[in-house]
Amino acid sequence: MADIALRGVTKIFADGTEAVHDVDLDIPDGKLIVLVGPSGCGKTTILRMVAGLEDLTTGTITIGDQVVNEVPPGDRDVAMVFQNYALYPHMTVYQNMALSLRIRKFKKEEMNRRVQEAARVLHLEELLQKRPRELSGGQRQRVAMGRAIVREPQAFLMDEPLSNLDAKLRVQMRAEILRIQQDLAVTTVYVTHDQTEAMTLGDLVAVMKKGVLQQVASPQDLYADPGNLFVGGFIGSPAMNLVEATLSTTDGQTFVEFAGRRLLVPAQVVTARPALAAFRDHMLILGIRPEHMEDAALVPGSDPDSRFPVVVDLHEGMGSDVYLHFSIDAPPVFTEDTRELASDIDEKALEELKEQASERRTTFIARVGPESKAQVGGSHEIHVDTRHLYFFDPANGQSIYGDRAAAPSGAASSPAT
Repeated sequence: MADIALRGVTKIFADGTEAVHDVDLDIPDGKLIVLVGPSGCGKTTILRMVAGLEDLTTGTITIGDQVVNEVPPGDRDVAMVFQNYALYPHMTVYQNMALSLRIRKFKKEEMNRRVQEAARVLHLEELLQKRPRELSGGQRQRVAMGRAIVREPQAFLMDEPLSNLDAKLRVQMRAEILRIQQDLAVTTVYVTHDQTEAMTLGDLVAVMKKGVLQQVASPQDLYADPGNLFVGGFIGSPAMNLVEATLSTTDGQTFVEFAGRRLLVPAQVVTARPALAAFRDHMLILGIRPEHMEDAALVPGSDPDSRFPVVVDLHEGMGSDVYLHFSIDAPPVFTEDTRELASDIDEKALEELKEQASERRTTFIARVGPESKAQVGGSHEIHVDTRHLYFFDPANGQSIYGDRAAAPSGAASSPAT
């Protein structure tokens, strides 16, 4: 086992593309860290540099107590699991799993011990004499993991290993990977585009954007305390609702106002975020997660200052929840971060964002209880759990906490346009 440390790691390709910029990252011994972010954010490049498959432009990578910049891939004592399995079709499961040990001239007894132990951990004992074509996708992925496990490496490196599986198998394999990693306690770097995988698997999650590390934290801390607008918008499904808003004070109470609506900001929220004081009577970005909204009819006795009226545009029944879509008469938050988030979904999402900007309207989603009677075209009230409001500085996208984003001005890293 070993910890992994990246210091000032930058990768610039021959065509001048900077794929990774000045990344510092600590991966503790025995922990699973997930690198997540939009396509092209640099996460796979980092994994390949740790593996030795890409050279660093600047910086150092340390595995255990050894700087490995100049160490060939085969001597780094790491094992990779790829999304395409990379199994030899003419070999049996046993032969595929044992191949690296055979190449390294392990004794037959030790080789057999390692393969049998890995097969037991992965529930492959009955499949050892089958060939890849006889296996399901999930079984093939477990064989690929078994091939890595038998090496007993210092670290596992996994590059979107579940992307070729269907939804049901992905859920099953996530549980398998989590169980195996916890049983073996091997340092693991896991790359994925899927935030659900990131949040369910990672001891730590590192969010990337355009080659720059945005935030590293536990899944719960990323969700509860995103460091900036990009992380807040990327983590969570459905995504966080965002709108331009203004803080005001009336009779000693703080309110956040947007599109003719007003919500009372609880005193404990104001106390926990003293930097909000500098934004009174200034524009900021308000974030409300769909799961922190509810059909007000299901919250009897809720404070009027925690509710606002809407007209439902779309009703999505999800079984355990209902998604209510409605429009707010305010332009969407249109920054580098929100454009990047929309582009990551697809081209259509980016065009919809641009269309909403031109029409000066913003679509919100509320995730409400299945008992809701809200119907399309109907006027309803939405209750907001105002203990869970998010605030971002529009100048630079940083979250407004205690000593961060302490003034409504400054250099903009993600300027509004």
